[in-house]
Amino acid sequence: METQPKRHSNPLWNKALERYRAELEEDSVDEYQTILEAGTLEELVEQIKTIQPPNAREKAVVNRLDSVFKFINDFLRLSLIRIILTLASSTNDTLQDIVDVLEELSLTLPRFRYYERTLPLDEAFEAALVDVYTVVICFYARTIHFYRVNPHGVPRRNAWADFHGDFSKTIQRIKRLSSAVESEADAARMRLEKNGYAEVLDLMKTLKESKLSPDVKPYYCMPHGVNSRFWGREDILLKLKDSLDPNVHEEGQRSVALWGMGGVGKTQVALRYASSSRQCFQTILWISADSNIQLLQSFREVASQLGIIQAHEATEDAMAAMMKVKTWLSEASMLPDSSMRNTSLQVKGHRWLLIFDNAEDLEILGHAWPYDAQGSILVTTRNPNIAFDPAAGGVHIQPFDDAEGAKFLLKLIDVDANSQVNQDFAKEIAHALGSLPLALNQIGGFINQRKMPLKDFLPLYRRNVERIDSKKTGTVNYEHSISTVWEMTLNRLSGSARLLQQILAFLDPDKIDQAVVIGGSQALVENRPDMEFLGDELDLLDAEEVLLQNALIDKTSETGFLSIHRLVQAAVIRRLSSGEKVTCFDAVVRLLCWGFSDTFSEDVGHQHQSWENSEKCLPHIDHVIKIKEEYRIKPPDPQYYAQVLLRCSWYLYEREYYDTARVFMKEALDNFQDRASLAFASAVELLGLIDMDTNFQREALQSFTQSLEIRKNLLGPDDPFIAASLTTLGIVHTELGDLNESYAYHSKAIDIRLRTKSDRIGNSYSNMSSLLLRMGKADEAEAMLKRCPSLKDFTDETFLKTGNPRFSGDMVLLARIRERQGRLEEATSLASKALSFRQRLLGNRLKTCDSLYQVACMLEKRRKIASAMDLLHECAAIAQSLPEGEGQLARAWYKLHTLYAQDGKSKESEELLVKARTLRRKLLGCSELEGDDSEESYNSLNLWMLW
Repeated sequence: METQPKRHSNPLWNKALERYRAELEEDSVDEYQTILEAGTLEELVEQIKTIQPPNAREKAVVNRLDSVFKFINDFLRLSLIRIILTLASSTNDTLQDIVDVLEELSLTLPRFRYYERTLPLDEAFEAALVDVYTVVICFYARTIHFYRVNPHGVPRRNAWADFHGDFSKTIQRIKRLSSAVESEADAARMRLEKNGYAEVLDLMKTLKESKLSPDVKPYYCMPHGVNSRFWGREDILLKLKDSLDPNVHEEGQRSVALWGMGGVGKTQVALRYASSSRQCFQTILWISADSNIQLLQSFREVASQLGIIQAHEATEDAMAAMMKVKTWLSEASMLPDSSMRNTSLQVKGHRWLLIFDNAEDLEILGHAWPYDAQGSILVTTRNPNIAFDPAAGGVHIQPFDDAEGAKFLLKLIDVDANSQVNQDFAKEIAHALGSLPLALNQIGGFINQRKMPLKDFLPLYRRNVERIDSKKTGTVNYEHSISTVWEMTLNRLSGSARLLQQILAFLDPDKIDQAVVIGGSQALVENRPDMEFLGDELDLLDAEEVLLQNALIDKTSETGFLSIHRLVQAAVIRRLSSGEKVTCFDAVVRLLCWGFSDTFSEDVGHQHQSWENSEKCLPHIDHVIKIKEEYRIKPPDPQYYAQVLLRCSWYLYEREYYDTARVFMKEALDNFQDRASLAFASAVELLGLIDMDTNFQREALQSFTQSLEIRKNLLGPDDPFIAASLTTLGIVHTELGDLNESYAYHSKAIDIRLRTKSDRIGNSYSNMSSLLLRMGKADEAEAMLKRCPSLKDFTDETFLKTGNPRFSGDMVLLARIRERQGRLEEATSLASKALSFRQRLLGNRLKTCDSLYQVACMLEKRRKIASAMDLLHECAAIAQSLPEGEGQLARAWYKLHTLYAQDGKSKESEELLVKARTLRRKLLGCSELEGDDSEESYNSLNLWMLW
C-alpha cells in the first residue's frame, strides 16, 4: 500500500513536492519518502555534535551549520538533513560542497517565506516560488540518491568527481530562480502601491513574455528537402551521428564542421543528416551564414517560426531575433523533455540541432555561436579552421572516388547499370569530372534530357574543355570541371532565360524574392527594354521555368524564393566578357535602388515606411559589393552606384547597424565622382551621424562642418539643408559640452525653419529642448518641447502612434525633463513607454539599451531594486551583442555593481566592478584610470542624449 504523504505547513512546498513526485521513477520512491519525513531542529543540532571532523578546516565547516539551520528551519525536512550530513561526513571532501548549498538556502528561503506572508501571490509569483522549492527538493533527493548508490568510501570519492559539479549548478540555478522571485515580489509591491507603475508593469510583463515559454513544441526548419538524387556518404553520416546524437552524448554542447571544396556536397550531407535525425531532435534550425546580413535575417525568420518574436516584429531588428534564438537554445536545453523518462533523477533537456550553412567567416560565426547552450551544432564550410574553433571537431568531405562516382552517375541516368561497358564509360566520365557530386548531378540531367549514349558524352565534354582552356580562366582543377559542365548547359540558354540567369548571378544566392526583381525592374526598362519581362509576373515565371528545367536554379514551394548555387553564379559570371560584366553589374545596381528611399534630394528625416523593401534588398547590396571586388568590376556610373550605397547606408543608420553602415559608406565615398554635390554632402553628414551615435564626437564635428560648407556653396542661406546642417552641429556641440555654441547653431536653424515654414521645425525644437535641459533649465526645456507642432496635444498617443523612431527620442527627453523637475512617477511612466516603443520598432539596439538604463535608474530611485537589476541585465546582454555597445555595457556593469553591493552580494559586486573598469580602460585607451570610479565617469562613455 502506498504511504500517504505527510503535509508540510507550507502549501507551495507541497506543490513543489507533487511536481517532483510526478517526475519520479520507481527506484526513486525511497528518496521521496525520506523527504516527507519530519524531524526537529533539536534533533538536527544534536546530530551535528556527533560529526567528528578530521581536521580544522572541516571543523570550521561543521560549526557553520548551526546558524544555517536556524535560518531555514521552516523549509527543511530535518531528518533528511541528518541523513545527508551523516553520509557526507564519511567522505571528507564532500561536506564543504553540501554546506555551501545549505548556506545559499539560508540566505534565500526565509526571505521568500516572508514574501508569502506579506505580498499578494498571483499565478506568476506562485510559480516562481514553486520553481525554487522544486530545485531544493531535487537537491535533497539527488544527494541521498548519490550516497545510496555509492555507499563505500573509495568508489564514492571516484564518483564524486563527476557529481560535485551539480552543487555549483544547483547554487547558480537557485540564484537565477531567486532573481525571478525577487522580480515578482517587486511587481507585487508595485501593484499594491498603484503609484504610476502601470507602464512599468506592462514593460516588465513584455520583457518576461519575450523569454522562453516552458511549452517548447517540436519544430523543423530546413530550407528545402533532401535532393532525391542524394547518393552515398554513409560513413560521413555515421560520424555525424556519433558526434551529434544527444542519445550518444547526453551532456554539454556537441559540434562538428563539415568542410571541403565547393560542389562536394556539404549542404546536401547536412540536409540528409538533419532529415534522417528527426527522431533524435525535437527542433532543427537552419541558418544561412554566408554573410552577417544573411545570417541575421535567417535568425529572424527562425525566431518568427519558433514564435519567440511576434508577427509585427517580422521585419524588425534581426540582432534582437538572434539574441532571442540563442536564449531559446540555452533555456530549451534545460527544460524537461516529456518524451524521455528520467534516468537517475537527471532530467534531460529539449533536444535541438542548429545548422550553420556556408559559414566562412570565423568572426561572424563566433558572434552567432550559442556558447552557453547545450545541444548539437553542425556547420558546413570551406574553411578548415572552423573545425577547430568554434566547432569541437571536423569531417573533411572530399569528392567521390571514381568507382563511387561512376555508381552515382549510373543511378542518375536511365541506362543498364549492370553493363560493364556502361560502367567503364561512367568511370571515365567521373574521372574527367573529378567525381564531384555537383558536376555529376548536372551531367546526369544533361544526358537524360538529351537521351545521349554515354559513349557520346566524353567527346562533347572534351570539346568544351578546349573552349574553356582557350579563355584562360585561371580556375583550379575542380572549378575547371564545374565550369565545363555549366558551359554546356548555359550555351543553350537564350532570350529572357539567359538575361534572368545573368541577373541572378549578381544577387545573393540563397534567398531571392521575386518582389525585388519585379519592383526593381521599372528602373531598368528605360535603358534596357530587353529587361521588360522582369516586371511581368507571367513572363518572369516563363524565364524561371527554363532555368528550373536545366537545374540552374532552385525554388522553394513554400515561399517562392529563388536560390542558385554559388558555383553556378561563378560559371555564369566567368563566361561573361568584361563589358557584359559591367552591364550586368549596372543593371543589378539600378534594380536594387528600388528598395531604398532618396535621402539626399530633400530634407525628409526618417524613412521608416520603406524599411520592409530595404530589408529585402539589403543582402543583395552586400553581395553586389563582394562581386565587384572579386571580379574587379568598375561601375560604369560610379556616382549612381555611390548614391545607391548612400541610400542603403541611411537605412542601416536608421536601423542602428552602424558597423555595416560604415563599410557601405566607405565604399560609397570611394566611388563618388562629384564631391561638390548634395549627395556627397549627405554622405559626409551620414558618416558624422554614425560617428556621433557611436561616441566619436570630434570626428562627427569635422564631418558636419565639411557637409555644411558643401551645402553653402550650392544652396541659398535659407535652404532646408542648411538648417539641417546647423542642427547637426548644434547636437554635436551639446554632446561636447560647448553649450553656448550649440545654442547659437540651434537658434539659427530655428530661424531658417520658421522663415521657410518648414515641417521640420519640430526637430529643431526638440534639439533645443535637449540643450536647455543640459543647461539645467528643465522648465524652459519643457516649454520648448511643447512648441513642436506634432506634439501640441501632448498626449502619450501622440508619441506612440507615429511609428517614427525620432519621436521616441522626444518621449525620452520629456521623461528626463520630468525627472529633473522631481516628478519621478511621471518620468518613469514616460520612460517606460518610450522603452516599449523602441523595443517594438528598433529591437535590441543602442537606443533600446539607453532606455533600459534610464528606466532602471528611475526604478532604483523608487527602491524597486530587483526590477532595476532585471533591466540592467537585459541592457548588458544586448550591449554585449553589439559591436558598438561597449560604452553601454561598461555603464550597465558599473550600475549593477552598485546595486549588488546594496543587496549585500559583495562577490558579484566586485566581479562586475572589475569587468566595468577593464572595459572602461579599453575604451579610454589607457592602462590606468585617472580619478575614482563614479556613475558620471561611466555615463561619459555614452552620448548624453541618444535620439
